[in-house]
Amino acid sequence: MRDTVLWRKQSRIIMQLADTLQIDAERALNLFYSTKVYQQLSNPKSGLQLMSDGYIQEELIEELRNSQ
Repeated sequence: MRDTVLWRKQSRIIMQLADTLQIDAERALNLFYSTKVYQQLSNPKSGLQLMSDGYIQEELIEELRNSQ
């Protein structure tokens, strides 16, 4: 069940990312999977899974801005 909840959370974040950046979902998916935020979200010890979708998206956007 935990995997399903995490998968849904990731899906929501990816769709929010697509809306925010005005890109298609496939591009947002590729961006998401290439980030440190994704790695942290996949690691239960990081605690990021407990944060809100909005907070995670802000972290994700910040990481993408800093990587350019």
